[in-house]
Amino acid sequence: VQLQASGGGLVQAGGPLRLSCAASKRTSSNNAMGWFRQAPGLEREFVASTDWNGISTTYAHSVKGRFTISRDRAKNTAYLQMNSLKPEDTAVYFCAVGRRSRAASDTAEYAYWGQGTLVTVSS
Repeated sequence: VQLQASGGGLVQAGGPLRLSCAASKRTSSNNAMGWFRQAPGLEREFVASTDWNGISTTYAHSVKGRFTISRDRAKNTAYLQMNSLKPEDTAVYFCAVGRRSRAASDTAEYAYWGQGTLVTVSS
């Protein structure tokens, strides 16, 4: 499974941005998908995850209420709608396909990773 993340860029604080993650194979449609991020000098951290059918989702506390994860199984694509962005949201965002169908926040639960897309939020 190959993943292609897109949609990153420069945005002002308070603005929105939408990330997309396209998976190369239909097999990903039966697995959880997640978003993680990594800021310079910091470890990769969990952002959001959705289960195989997009019904059950989980979020990091820092983004809950501002970010929304969704997926289109027919298109093998996951999305991350980010609203009310803050400078501390600046990071490279990675999408991943889970090893199982349930949503998860642990990186060990993910088998495939995309290359990342940079999100920069200016103050």
